Amino acid sequence: MKDFRRKRGFERASSLVAGRIRTASETRGFAVSRLLTHWDDIVGADLCGMARPIDIAYGKSFGATLTLLVKGAEAPMVEMQKEAIRERVNACYGYAAIQKVRLTQTAPRGFAEEQTAFSSAPQKPEVSADARERAAQTVEIVGDTSLRDALERLGANVISHSEQK
Repeated sequence: MKDFRRKRGFERASSLVAGRIRTASETRGFAVSRLLTHWDDIVGADLCGMARPIDIAYGKSFGATLTLLVKGAEAPMVEMQKEAIRERVNACYGYAAIQKVRLTQTAPRGFAEEQTAFSSAPQKPEVSADARERAAQTVEIVGDTSLRDALERLGANVISHSEQK
């Protein structure tokens, strides 16, 4: 079967992934994925940094429970603003979808964006000429040149590392 997208020309990337985002967000109870994608606009910049929506649970009665992930130290501040959060989220939905807001506390490093960032490998210390010379003298009896060179580099690194301590 042909892909009909090619006939329409270029498309926005958001339209290509919208279905997958909707499917992923619906598995966590978010019928409106706008709640996830525009969280900072819905609750404001001050609350956006303190709390993240992680789940919406629909019970037997009318209304759902929105679960927010909150840093432990900021939980009291978010607790005081739960009613305002509920009103703003319901305004996003267009009706009173959320009945309760529940907080789940986490460690200060619990949010994904605060985890340790990837950084470049640490710089290797310079190997001194003395360490190279001592390593070369130690391995000069090895007959194979490629093996001798590899052992010489290894020995120079070991000697320079032990000198730094």
